[in-house]
Amino acid sequence: MSARFPDFRLGKVLATSFTGTLSERHGDPVERIPTPARLVDWLAVSGLAVGSATAGHLERARELREAIHEAATAAARGDALPVAAAQVINDFSVRGRASAVLDSAGDRQWRLSAASAVEDALGVIAADAIGILAGERDGKLALCASPTCQAAFFDTSQSRSRRWCDMGTCGNKEKKARFLANQRKGPAAAT
Repeated sequence: MSARFPDFRLGKVLATSFTGTLSERHGDPVERIPTPARLVDWLAVSGLAVGSATAGHLERARELREAIHEAATAAARGDALPVAAAQVINDFSVRGRASAVLDSAGDRQWRLSAASAVEDALGVIAADAIGILAGERDGKLALCASPTCQAAFFDTSQSRSRRWCDMGTCGNKEKKARFLANQRKGPAAAT
C-alpha cells in the first residue's frame, strides 16, 4: 500500500468493511479509496481482485458504500430501512454476475467476469449487505461508540456488546483519551 494513503481498516464482514473506506464521518473524514487505483487495491485485499477501475467505477463504488452505510446505520438504530438506500443496494446486487467457486482448499472465492469485473465485485458487496440487513447472518449491526466515527459494524462477539468498529483505532483513541483525562485529574485532585 502506498504511504500517501491511509491504511485500509479491514474487518471480517465485507459490506461493513467497505463502508469503513470512509472513516471519521463525524469528525475529519478520512477517504481510504480516493482514486480508482485505491479501489482496485481495496477490492484485491478483500478477495475481489480486478484488473483496473475508472473514475466512473469509483463514483459508483462510493454510491454503493453510502447506501450500505445509510441502511446499516438505520438497522443498527432500529429505524426503518431507507427505501432509496435499499434500492441502490438491490440494483447493485442484481447487476453483478460474479460466481461463487471453491478453491483447492475448499474455500469460497469469487469469479468475476473480465468484461464487468468491478460491477461484479460491487454486486458481491451489495449481496453481502443484503444478507446482513436481512438478518441472515449470526451477529448484529452496531455503531461505533466513537463520537467522530460512528461507523456501522457487524458485531459477532459472543455477547454482542462490542463498542468499537476497530479496537486498534477508535477503541485505542478513546482509551487513550480517558487515560489522559484521568492523568490530568490525578494531580489536581491531590492538590
